[in-house]
Amino acid sequence: MSAFADLLDGPRARGAFLLRSILEPPWSLRIEDRAPLTLVAAVRGEAWIVPGDAGEARLRTGDVAVVRGPDPYTVADDPATPPRAVVRSGGCATTPEGEDLCDALDLGVRTWGGAADGSTTLLTGTYRMRSEVDRRLLATLPRLLVLPADSWDSPLVPLLHEEIARDAPGQEAVLDRLLDLLLVAVLRAWFSRPGGEAPGWYRAHGDPVVGPALRLLHEHPAHPWTVAGLAARTGASRAALARRFTELVGEPPMTYLTNRRLALAADLLRDPGATVEAVAGQVGYGSPFALSAAFKRVYGVSPRDHRSALSAPLRD
Repeated sequence: MSAFADLLDGPRARGAFLLRSILEPPWSLRIEDRAPLTLVAAVRGEAWIVPGDAGEARLRTGDVAVVRGPDPYTVADDPATPPRAVVRSGGCATTPEGEDLCDALDLGVRTWGGAADGSTTLLTGTYRMRSEVDRRLLATLPRLLVLPADSWDSPLVPLLHEEIARDAPGQEAVLDRLLDLLLVAVLRAWFSRPGGEAPGWYRAHGDPVVGPALRLLHEHPAHPWTVAGLAARTGASRAALARRFTELVGEPPMTYLTNRRLALAADLLRDPGATVEAVAGQVGYGSPFALSAAFKRVYGVSPRDHRSALSAPLRD
């Protein structure tokens, strides 16, 4: 698995907040849900997304935006329209003064808005907890990105629009996976577009030295790698590999490997049957104590506490 495929394999929505909004100007929504990552797709009409610190962006029919949280932002028919509603944690909407709007604006299953025949239709999918999105992926993303409709060709937005208002057994699982797939497709298209600001690890895959080294680290993360061992496998000197890897990827090879191992451990711990000892062996640590120390140093919690957070009920 390549570093790119591995990183995009990280999103795992769990009971994601998904909503179809049908709106008629003037409208403006202040988003204060503190979500780590949100996708907004314009199915019909136009919208503006206004983050507090990243400049406003226009969203036309077919465009998809990715907003990195947790800071608040505004979605509106016009940047000058003052907020008419505030969306808080769990998807609850109120007036700016705090009056509940959920019942008043309910238009059916996962559908919300001022009028069923409004001129603007948006789809919103929100990852509600940081554990659902790899922290390395979040670190590569700008505060706001918009993928224009004419820069990619995908049936995913129409499919999500079709599925979002269905009320069938297992529908939440279907929608979670569609949201994950849409995020992966959008980011792949965005990173690959001409003139795109792809992160260093993405560009590094085409490098004749760093590319093979990255593939080795991802295919065999538990191997006792050293910079010298990697250099021997890639046909480069130790100094040349270390310098080139750090230049392109943004961190030294062994630091990258540590972060890769811990991210893999965090994912493996999602399995309630996996022990810390077993996970340690799978990712290249000689003991559960060694894994726990490294895990806590990077993530701030022990592997067991991380697992407990994953199994806790979703926050409202």
